[in-house]
Amino acid sequence: MSNNHSVLAAPATVVLGIAENGLAFVVFGTVVFSLLIGVLFLVSGGSDSLYDRIGEGGISREGEGGGSSAGLTDSAAVRAEQEEEIRQMLAARNERRVRRGEQAVDIDAEVARLLADGAQDGERSHDAGLVEEVRQLVLARNERRLRQGLEPLDVESEVERTLSELDP
Repeated sequence: MSNNHSVLAAPATVVLGIAENGLAFVVFGTVVFSLLIGVLFLVSGGSDSLYDRIGEGGISREGEGGGSSAGLTDSAAVRAEQEEEIRQMLAARNERRVRRGEQAVDIDAEVARLLADGAQDGERSHDAGLVEEVRQLVLARNERRLRQGLEPLDVESEVERTLSELDP
């Protein structure tokens, strides 16, 4: 009978062992489950994951071109869109000026002036304040070069080079 009693006590001992070490069982089970899920994601992730496309540009998922408009800056549609955006901004500025009691600016003349400035010789005109700031930067760079015993740089060519680096 004692032999029969030990056979019946064996499952109870196993259950008691699991109950005593329940925390270890849960931790071990969680680790194994996490590893299985991780391996599953690695295997089935694929190359067309949305996370792989983060940082490529574009806002929507529809165009596979990345949403970049590089090379399209000279098309008629881009120019028309640019002109429409300029008109909207000028209209908003005029509205604010009128509310302040100032005289409104002619929107058509301002659009023509702004678009002519942008198309002049294929170069962008820079703000006078920006040009002066870059000139001060180049002069400071030349002073450092002179203190180091190096040849000073040509100020005007360095200003043009720096401004061209700022343009996209």
